[in-house]
Amino acid sequence: MEPVIIVKNLVKQYAFYRKEPGIKGSIKALFYRKKEFRDAVKDINFSIERGELVGFLGPNGAGKTTTLKILSCIVERSGGSANVLGYDPGRRQPEYKSRFAIVMGQKDQLIGTLPCFESFKMVQALYGISDKVFTENLEELVTLLDVRDLLDIQVRKLSLGQRMKCELIAALLHKPEVLFLDEPTIGLDVVAQKSIREFIKHYNQKNKTTIILTSHYMEDIEELCKRVIIIDKGSIIYDGQLSDLIKKHAPYKLLKVTFTQDITREQLAGLGEISEFQPYAATLRVRREEATKTAAMLLNAGLPVDDLLIDEVEVDDVIRTIFNEKR
Repeated sequence: MEPVIIVKNLVKQYAFYRKEPGIKGSIKALFYRKKEFRDAVKDINFSIERGELVGFLGPNGAGKTTTLKILSCIVERSGGSANVLGYDPGRRQPEYKSRFAIVMGQKDQLIGTLPCFESFKMVQALYGISDKVFTENLEELVTLLDVRDLLDIQVRKLSLGQRMKCELIAALLHKPEVLFLDEPTIGLDVVAQKSIREFIKHYNQKNKTTIILTSHYMEDIEELCKRVIIIDKGSIIYDGQLSDLIKKHAPYKLLKVTFTQDITREQLAGLGEISEFQPYAATLRVRREEATKTAAMLLNAGLPVDDLLIDEVEVDDVIRTIFNEKR
């Protein structure tokens, strides 16, 4: 089967100028400025099959968003090639633009002063969606995301979670074959995150939409993605199964405990590696398969436990571990 997305030796460079500090530097810059280049994306290669939901991970500034912007016609590449659904994004063909969508968690695409329904009607006009198809698609999406009571409310008056649901609806009204999701759950509470994750999972399975997802939340990636691509400083440092990544680089979980009274490190001895400690709180790192058992031991050890949370390691921590191993 021919991959839907093919990226070969992709490069994106940004030009910038350095200026010496102070008035002297400002005057000097009027006559001479040294132009330099920074690699945002550096010779990356990957391909994605139809219907795959791939996690695209990396620390801030790694090149994730730049790559998605190249694939979605927002910025031009400096070198290499990209092919999505048989189109070159660099040519910005209208036919291609009607077959993909991008949702960016940190950037509003809907017009804040308009009610949601009117914003959706604008999307209908933009993509030339027939009334029949528009009504059918909107009904499906509104039902799945449970936002029927929001249609007559101005976008700017929605909560962050509500707005993100409406952003997803606007992006999917024309039934794109490829969907780029850049931090769609950023800043959302745990309930809203779960709702968005469940929707993405259901939509991908039902429609076989090819999705690239960037996120800093391990729960997003674990729940949605079998495969992950990790990029750091513009280069891909891992491309493979998430299960293999976790097994090798994050074989532990974090037990975050708060107490009603001061405790000592000695009282936690033998329960796990103490990664953070304060008299009223501590974080223990324990092997993944022993997390539940250790949590029970903590609760039964006679310690003044106020709250206990079993948490995943942050994606950034996993990436940092991999990167350090590559050095």
